[in-house]
Amino acid sequence: MSNRLSGETSPYLHQHAENPVEWHPWGEEALKQAMEQDRPIFLSIGYAACHWCHVMAHESFEDPQTAAVMNRYFVNIKVDREERPDLDSLYMDAVVAMTGQGGWPMSVFLTPIGEPFYGGTYFPPTPQHGLPSFRELLLTIARRWREERQSLLQVGTKLTEHLSASPDLTPTGTEMGESALDSAAAQLLRQYDWTHGGWGQAPKFPQPLAIEFLLRLHARRRDQLALDMARHALAAMARGGLYDLLGGGFHRYCVDSNWQVPHFEKMLYDNAQLAQVYLHAWQITSDESLRRVHDETVAFLLSEMRDPEGGFFSSIDADSEGEEGKFYVWQLEEIEARLPAELLRAFEAATGASRSGNFDGANVLQRTPDDATVAAQLGLTLQDFTAQWQLARDILRSARAERTRPTTDDKVISSWNGLVLTTLAESARATGNTQVLRAALELGAFMLEKLTPTGRLLRSWRRGRARFAAQLADHAALGLGLLSLYQTDFDPRWFQAARTQAEEILSHFADPRGGFFDTGDDHEKLITRPKSIQDSPVASGNTLAVDLLLKLGALTGEAAFIEPALSAARAMQATSAQHPTAFAGWLCAIEFGLGPQLQLGVIGEPGSPEFQDLIRVARRRYLPRLVVAGGPTGQPGNPALLVDRATVDGQSTAYLCQGFSCRLPTTSPKILEDQLNKAL
Repeated sequence: MSNRLSGETSPYLHQHAENPVEWHPWGEEALKQAMEQDRPIFLSIGYAACHWCHVMAHESFEDPQTAAVMNRYFVNIKVDREERPDLDSLYMDAVVAMTGQGGWPMSVFLTPIGEPFYGGTYFPPTPQHGLPSFRELLLTIARRWREERQSLLQVGTKLTEHLSASPDLTPTGTEMGESALDSAAAQLLRQYDWTHGGWGQAPKFPQPLAIEFLLRLHARRRDQLALDMARHALAAMARGGLYDLLGGGFHRYCVDSNWQVPHFEKMLYDNAQLAQVYLHAWQITSDESLRRVHDETVAFLLSEMRDPEGGFFSSIDADSEGEEGKFYVWQLEEIEARLPAELLRAFEAATGASRSGNFDGANVLQRTPDDATVAAQLGLTLQDFTAQWQLARDILRSARAERTRPTTDDKVISSWNGLVLTTLAESARATGNTQVLRAALELGAFMLEKLTPTGRLLRSWRRGRARFAAQLADHAALGLGLLSLYQTDFDPRWFQAARTQAEEILSHFADPRGGFFDTGDDHEKLITRPKSIQDSPVASGNTLAVDLLLKLGALTGEAAFIEPALSAARAMQATSAQHPTAFAGWLCAIEFGLGPQLQLGVIGEPGSPEFQDLIRVARRRYLPRLVVAGGPTGQPGNPALLVDRATVDGQSTAYLCQGFSCRLPTTSPKILEDQLNKAL
């Protein structure tokens, strides 16, 4: 018999709908039952692509004896962290405060009013590694609730007081300056792994925001070392292991320090952010290997993670047929059976695939030598080797498609789709790919229609049903995506919709002490109002909001956007300079806020050849502090940058400005390029 999760939209909750545990979704009914029955709450938070969530489910939540203990002593609540990041953030902070570390599945025990008093992550079915069995833990908590309740309540009260101390983003009075960027760059250099690429040891995570900051430093002051670090990290991640050499796209992280063996789930937010930094690096360097990874990652998003209605799915699981990575790894015998001798020789030389393998006797495909090295080793021209490599990839990709695919979590999350929208819009204007532009336009329309059914943005959508109040990151990421889309096709609809998201943030999320809360002032009341500022693995809602407000300010000149954003950025510059991998998104926002910001207004019909010739001057380059507006003069909904601008001799005309003070208008792409070069 199904429990109360069967009516939910989340695929993760559906995975638990047939458990013998009497699960509730988070909501008034469950909290009321805990109060009436005077029981503690067991709160379990996870997500569909989480490997250890599956493990704990099989070991404990599907076990009738364990479920009987849970049902007898607790009100049990299951939450999808992707649908409710407010709950996840709040109770993860509690777990970290109690244990010093966090992760998923998250297992937290609460009082009936929601105050946490004990927590952890994965608990095994039998005692091991210093952890009690989950059933023993349940019985101990139940006994203590009966016999030592007052001490548990005191823990809950103190922990809630700790959680209520949200970050204060009141500026210290120190103005922003280059020194914060210098300090952050020095920290990134000290921490960088020049042997394997990236930052940190095992497990090693991609750091797209840190790489983006380094690319901005290079664009700002031609910092060659920053560019070298960024390129080294991007090359290391693209060699395979983390990167799917056959199907494109990136896995979540690697369990080692040399990017060889991944944790195999694929998350939408990782691929959106990584595709963007590979694009930016290609714009700077013209390195076609970077462009290839970008193109393949975007192709993966379009083919594997896109809903037919235009939104993008949340994740692809690590497991298939009950085994982690089974879809992705290869026995050498499987490769030999599919590839003819000539292609097999090239493929083995390129990947090092062997009978012993590099992952439990199988091979996670990884490129160690570059194309030129392998071609020379095989006595082939570079062109011939590249052709053989591509053909071998195509054959094995088709063979892999015959396997049982990992499960896709097909819900659409607003903030992550906002990240995708930004990437697709930037990709379309930098590469001229019309298929990508069409996908971006369809995604923008989808977000404004399906996820805003009553005029106010919602957090999650799945199969025609939108749910849950949007949070700060949702409004901000969508606003940034819409702003990027506007700068791609210059339809003022997108600009006005981005402005609406910013106004929503200022009206409902602002904290009088600076920055913004994660939830709106009309959101469901929790034990405290969360406020997140850390940027890993995705830029925090605060970072995204500051970025959006600064860019809107650059297009409009309105202090209502600029001042709260600069205030928060000033408050965060010292912290982000000291801990750049954790606050790299803030560093990017600070770099933009420092300026000088350039504004380009192009007056004319966006579809005309002369308009496109002018706009192409800006699009071929990586210019992170440039905002662009375009369209015919007097068009309703245009940004202020276009107001009172006229064409010259009836031709499309460019105005390059700084602080709304503009150079002489020009109809010449060559003159515009010269103006840009002098301004940078």
